[in-house]
Amino acid sequence: MNARFSKALFNNNGGFAALVLRVPVGLILAAHGAQKLFGWFGGYGLEGTGQWLASIGLEPGYVMALLAGGAEFFGGLALVLGLLTRPAALVAAFTMLVAIFSVHIGNGLFMSNNGYEYALTLFVVSLALAVQGAGRFALDSLFQKRV
Repeated sequence: MNARFSKALFNNNGGFAALVLRVPVGLILAAHGAQKLFGWFGGYGLEGTGQWLASIGLEPGYVMALLAGGAEFFGGLALVLGLLTRPAALVAAFTMLVAIFSVHIGNGLFMSNNGYEYALTLFVVSLALAVQGAGRFALDSLFQKRV
């Protein structure tokens, strides 16, 4: 692997704070993805989520549900482990931007009105992790030492 590429992928500037951000946000994202993919935790699974996404104009709904659910579920698990944190965080951030502008923006800021504050929070934390990396307590730091 190219040394410059691997350094950009695995190098990190975070310590314990990155772990504090990664684990709960990763678990939240993975749970939301599991709702979309598997129907766990009261979710609608791929079929139901796909129908809903199509109804709001995100077509083809099934594919969009697969992409959003996969990004959240697998990206969330990657964040929890601190594995490929930067790419996982970027994908999660992009997914949250889509959620903000396709679902929540017209409802204002507050969650009580299905607003965008929660998705914005997940976006900002994901973006911060993409910038700083996984931190010292992550699988990425093991790979960084090997490169």
